[in-house]
Amino acid sequence: MMGNPPVWTLICCLFLLLTLAQSKTVKRDVKALNEIKASLGWRVVYQWIGDDPCGDGDHPPWSGVNCSQLGDYRVVTELEVYGVSIVGPFPVAVTNLLDLTRLDLHNNKLTGPIPPQIGRLRHLKILNLRWNKLQDVIPSEIGELKKLTHLYLSFNSLKGEIPRELANLPELRYLYLHENRLTGKIPPELGTIQNLRYLDVGNNHLVGTLRELISREGSFPSLRNLYLNNNQLSGGIPAQLANLTNLEILYLSYNKMSGSIPSELARIPKLTYLYLDHNFFTGGISDAFYKHPFLKELYIEGNQFRPSVKPKGVHKVFEVSDAELF
Repeated sequence: MMGNPPVWTLICCLFLLLTLAQSKTVKRDVKALNEIKASLGWRVVYQWIGDDPCGDGDHPPWSGVNCSQLGDYRVVTELEVYGVSIVGPFPVAVTNLLDLTRLDLHNNKLTGPIPPQIGRLRHLKILNLRWNKLQDVIPSEIGELKKLTHLYLSFNSLKGEIPRELANLPELRYLYLHENRLTGKIPPELGTIQNLRYLDVGNNHLVGTLRELISREGSFPSLRNLYLNNNQLSGGIPAQLANLTNLEILYLSYNKMSGSIPSELARIPKLTYLYLDHNFFTGGISDAFYKHPFLKELYIEGNQFRPSVKPKGVHKVFEVSDAELF
């Protein structure tokens, strides 16, 4: 059994709590949050009471606001206000919270563009704006957020091309852009992101080929999930795709792809779900796919395969839960 914590630990904790209680929040952050409060009329603001968003002796911190000690002051490091039907344009004042590490405004009704000033949030690790009504292009300035690990912009009305500047995010692990109105080709530069594990650009209007996407040597070394479904991709599946040795899910459904399925794909050691349905693929499928120790689902409906080609497993539609996001 563990004993009681040493006295010095309790003293340090008490000192920290007293310091936090007595410290003031930097005026820049107080001003920014009050501008946000005044401009949007959020349903959550009835809990935003008191003069200090980080709390004071009389009031707790504002709902969804988390702060940290920085020298003699406190700064806002997390803003999480989601699922409360926020209505109005994206609040530009958020970009004045320069110490934010997490910004989560998902599942609201935010409209208009994501402001280019978003690039000012150089400490940001998580940016979650999915399930809103955001419009216009994805600002290239997001590529300036060098510490970003999670980027969720799905289920909006964003248009234009995917900015190649996203390849400047060395720590990025999760990139979800599905269910928008994005056009053009997927930048092959994304393949240079060494830590990228999940890439979902499904349900857009993207064109191009897989060969172009993985044209760079050593592309996508950490990628596990690749969702390209419901676009207008063409061409075949290159055998070089087998070089993505960490791939577990490959979702190519509902495109305009053609050609035969290279047997080399069956060498991907942990390939678990392979969706080829509703394209123009032809020929046969190697027995190696049916003998693959991890492959649970091989879905082939809506193609021009030989009559002898059979599916494997039972088709499932993948949904990303909130628990998987962070």
